Amino acid sequence: MNCEVCQLKELEVEHFEIREVLRCILHTIVFHRALGLVRPKDIDLELFEITYVQCGDVELEKKIDEKIGQFISWVEKHPNKKSQICLSFFELKNKQATWFTHKTERLYWEQWYINLNVAQHPKAHSGNSHNSKVVGDPGESALDERMARRAALEASLREVLFQIIKFVNEKKDHVPNIEGVVSFPHEITIPSSSDSAFGMDMIKRMLQTGHPTMLS
Repeated sequence: MNCEVCQLKELEVEHFEIREVLRCILHTIVFHRALGLVRPKDIDLELFEITYVQCGDVELEKKIDEKIGQFISWVEKHPNKKSQICLSFFELKNKQATWFTHKTERLYWEQWYINLNVAQHPKAHSGNSHNSKVVGDPGESALDERMARRAALEASLREVLFQIIKFVNEKKDHVPNIEGVVSFPHEITIPSSSDSAFGMDMIKRMLQTGHPTMLS
């Protein structure tokens, strides 16, 4: 089965922005890959002038929030590291049964890689520098800098949303025909709790199994 992969543009975020950014991206992808009847729900971001759509599924919202919480915990334990979350869609197929077992396998047909660079809070500039001659209020300057950074992130997040829409509109031939379900089976993978790089973990799993083994 052909597995399409979409690498989304890397976003530089601060710790307090992670939850909203990931909710926006993950729910947008899942909504655009939804099947059957959904109850669309518009969500206005608190930090940005952006509105996205959720499927209106309480269990799905809970699952996504749990994964985001796990990811935030990982970030706190691994500061100064670029990180990646993978949202995978798969189809369940029955494997050939043996005399002692009957198994199903996951055939992955689409994977989305969300790339984040979690920025550390900048240290306050010392006022004791012998060659610093500050013109104006340094606090005002810092505020302007944060506002500019926030505006840049909002623009980048919009680019990611357009990237998602463009991908789902152009990539359709690989989507399987599954009946009787509202949404495709999917799973979200976060970096492991070890210090090894997420990308190396994924490569190892692919070498061992032929496709990534995802966390449920």
